[in-house]
Amino acid sequence: MSETITRDASWAVIDAVRAEVADLLEGLTPEQRLQQSLCEAWTVRDVGAHLSLAALAPLGFVVGSAARQGFRFDAGIREGTLAWSRRLDDTEVVANLRRIVGVRRLAPGTMWRDPLIDALVHGHDIADPLGATLTTHVEAAATAAEWAWARTFGFPFLPQRRLRGLRLVATDTAWSRGSGEEVRGPVTSLLLLSTGRRTAYPDLSGPGADRARSLVHA
Repeated sequence: MSETITRDASWAVIDAVRAEVADLLEGLTPEQRLQQSLCEAWTVRDVGAHLSLAALAPLGFVVGSAARQGFRFDAGIREGTLAWSRRLDDTEVVANLRRIVGVRRLAPGTMWRDPLIDALVHGHDIADPLGATLTTHVEAAATAAEWAWARTFGFPFLPQRRLRGLRLVATDTAWSRGSGEEVRGPVTSLLLLSTGRRTAYPDLSGPGADRARSLVHA
């Protein structure tokens, strides 16, 4: 795979994405902010709110949200984000993203590669359904994709299990993972695939591309 970027370089990309997403959200209509994101449970504005949760939410809010969902990971993240989003108006969602540029606070149990995944993937969760484009960060996306696979048992994305029988090969950097039928594409698309995003993936090719698309829509 490609060389991973450094911690400082990762935070620089995270800050750039936070600022770019804030600009994007600020220019949306109220109807666009309520559009469905690539995260099934969240609107575009909910995803924007989620991006500030780890950096700004009081510990009591985070623990309380998790406890109300029986400390189940997916449910805690889903419902905690919705609760956080309801506390904010549209102006505050944008202001919070600008406010956390330069903030290095991590959610409990995470490390610096986790907010990198969050920023890159959730940026596309917002932008792609709107037909908007974001700056491409190729090496950062390779680092995030590697971490999505290498994180303890692949949790929470489990790409080894979901994409079993497929080999992902980036066409814009030296990154690959998995074994089986080859799926080629830009590393950012492979990152989205590795994290289970349900989208059309028109830029994927190779003998495993159609199967890859079917797996994320299953």
